[in-house]
Amino acid sequence: MDSPTPDPARLRRSYEGGELAERAVPADPLALFAAWFADAHAFGLPEPNAMVLATASADGVPSARTVLLKGYGPHGFRLFTNLTSPKGRDLAENPRAALVFPWHPMHRQVRVAGPVFPLSREESEAYFRTRPYGSRIGAWASEHQSGVIADRAALERRFAELAERWPDPDASPSAGGDEGDAVPLPGFWGGYRVVPETIEFWQGRRDRLHDRIRYRRTALDDQGRPLDADPEAAGRWVTERLSP
Repeated sequence: MDSPTPDPARLRRSYEGGELAERAVPADPLALFAAWFADAHAFGLPEPNAMVLATASADGVPSARTVLLKGYGPHGFRLFTNLTSPKGRDLAENPRAALVFPWHPMHRQVRVAGPVFPLSREESEAYFRTRPYGSRIGAWASEHQSGVIADRAALERRFAELAERWPDPDASPSAGGDEGDAVPLPGFWGGYRVVPETIEFWQGRRDRLHDRIRYRRTALDDQGRPLDADPEAAGRWVTERLSP
């Protein structure tokens, strides 16, 4: 007999064992992110770099999906994708985004929001070369990402055609010569960086009295330049506790 469908309203869990206090957080939010990211990896979470990317079109229609973080630092949080996909079109029309790292088993999440800038072709090329062969062929096979296709077989046929065009040197050493396979970076594929204006760290606590510490850039950077005029400028950070 099939199990009854669970009632979402009755699903509850008390969050115990963690806390986040202002006195314990560093001045730089990226230092805290690095520590939490290391914790998530050590905890054994599958793909701790998975994050929800939320965008909106020029007329304000929102959309969200899970993508993978591929780098972070003072210049932002980096990701790579099909530039002609719905998210790519959103970012071209409305270059702002929000990220969520949902580390639920640890009763933690991190939220990031800010403007988005495209990565250079050179940066995208450097990352693309690190991807497994099949992932690079897959990027070409899914040129019209999120577009309607006839069936799975059509996708696999396209993959096979591209694999024949650019053979895997590991499967056929003579195909790649001394320089490996020749799968080029597609013109429709590249990267972005989300430059944080705010970064919030959320730690679940008992009775839903969660700890929420938000880092927010001040209005002026260290040289006194308005961030509105230069959103990439490295402004000072202030920390604020938010109501749960």
